[in-house]
Amino acid sequence: MILQEFTWPVRVYYEDTDAGGIVFYANYLKFFERARTEWLRASGVNQQKMKDDHQCMFVVKATAVEYHAPARLDDELKLTVNVERLGRASVQFVQEAWCGETLLVTGKIKVGCVDALSVRPTAIPIEIFGLIAPR
Repeated sequence: MILQEFTWPVRVYYEDTDAGGIVFYANYLKFFERARTEWLRASGVNQQKMKDDHQCMFVVKATAVEYHAPARLDDELKLTVNVERLGRASVQFVQEAWCGETLLVTGKIKVGCVDALSVRPTAIPIEIFGLIAPR
């Protein structure tokens, strides 16, 4: 079940491509990271302020990525961020990269909230939880 949806555009630059002229597979994780960061920002969460005020941060715990079709130089991609599950200390996302009507990549990314000093799991601060919870 999808709880929340967000989209973010990304243009493919030369630096994103491999010798074959297509987007290097690992770069989709960077694209997905940017989209999640912008989702947080649009939700009212400043990650540096979260770290400064609550001494915690989000880190990636797990990823699973499936590639369906390639993207190429100058393609304009639409990245989607869908919250699949929001727990007390983690968020499970389903993310996709689209070029027009073509689904390129699907990813499941789980992020956890950790203490900034010990890097051990901690609950998402209630203030942050309230900002990212579905309405």
